[in-house]
Amino acid sequence: MSEFVPGPLQTQSVLEDPLLLIGAVGLLLVVITVWQMVEIVDAYDRAALTVFGEYRKLLEPGLNIVPPFVSRIYTFDMRTQTLDVPQQEAITRDNSPVTADAVVYIRVMNAKRAFLEVDDYQRAVSNLAQTTLRAVIGDMELDDTLSRREMINERIRTELDEPTDEWGIRVESVEVREVTPSAGVKGAMEEQTSAERRRRAMILEAQGERRSAVEKAEGDKQSNIIRAQGEKQSQILESQGDAISTVLRARSAESMGERAVIDKGMETLAEIGQGESTTFVMPQELTSLVGRYGKHLSGSDVKKNGSELDSLEFDDETRELIGLDDIADIIGEIDEQAEMDVEAMEQQAQAIKEGQDVGMDPDEPITMSETDDEPEPELGSDSE
Repeated sequence: MSEFVPGPLQTQSVLEDPLLLIGAVGLLLVVITVWQMVEIVDAYDRAALTVFGEYRKLLEPGLNIVPPFVSRIYTFDMRTQTLDVPQQEAITRDNSPVTADAVVYIRVMNAKRAFLEVDDYQRAVSNLAQTTLRAVIGDMELDDTLSRREMINERIRTELDEPTDEWGIRVESVEVREVTPSAGVKGAMEEQTSAERRRRAMILEAQGERRSAVEKAEGDKQSNIIRAQGEKQSQILESQGDAISTVLRARSAESMGERAVIDKGMETLAEIGQGESTTFVMPQELTSLVGRYGKHLSGSDVKKNGSELDSLEFDDETRELIGLDDIADIIGEIDEQAEMDVEAMEQQAQAIKEGQDVGMDPDEPITMSETDDEPEPELGSDSE
């Protein structure tokens, strides 16, 4: 069988049939009408519906049925939107030219007001942000525009709040991205910064030298105090030694004088004994010396076996007079004071070496524990 292919005659017959033509046109109209009646709105959008140019309502997200052929839809994005503010030239309050640009973050809060109250809200907000940016920078000095970005952002956002609120738009944030002064101003600022750094370096160097001099002076002062303390204790010990030596020499001289008197008296007794007389008169002083000499010979330093002699110890009165009992205490205090002072100075030296502040006031005197001045013993001979 051969295939049937409609020819030009058959197509022409269909076009000439009015029923077939009306049916085709009607089907086409139905499809177009359905297409015009159905409106799909995304979840993050709102759509303003107008019929014959009259505002009717906002279309919610999803499938919406609208009058065909006479309806118009205006879609608004309800998400946060970013608007770039073009670079603006401005002159600060101290007549310094600068250029600045910013970013504005906005959100449509009321789609009806954004549709009815303003034409193209994005362009309106951008233009308003440009003029506000120039006005805010012109009301500030150059140093503030470079260092107080947060204040600029807050002022611009505050200035934009009132007019945009009437449009149903909320300005969520404003961020100034860059504020650039002119080339001449930048050069002057670099020179100023260099001069300021040099000044700080000179101040730090001077402070370091001053601190070094103060620490050295304090160290010398402490060294002199310790040296003077040592010399003082040495003089005390030397005085104690001289006192002991003087007392010993006095005792020795007294003993030798008494021995000479006794020897002379014994010689006199021997001469008297050779005489014819049997009655002798002896002075009381001589009998006293003989008794004391005999005591020294018989009972003072000769042991019972008679084979060893020991030196007599000083009595309590003599020990107190020459200060023998205080020597050990003085030497102990000297050793303890020297050990404490050396340890404290080593700690301060370590702190200075590590760069720490020892907290020492140069005008404050150094408090050191000095050995209490011992009353110097009075030198004198035994009155016995």
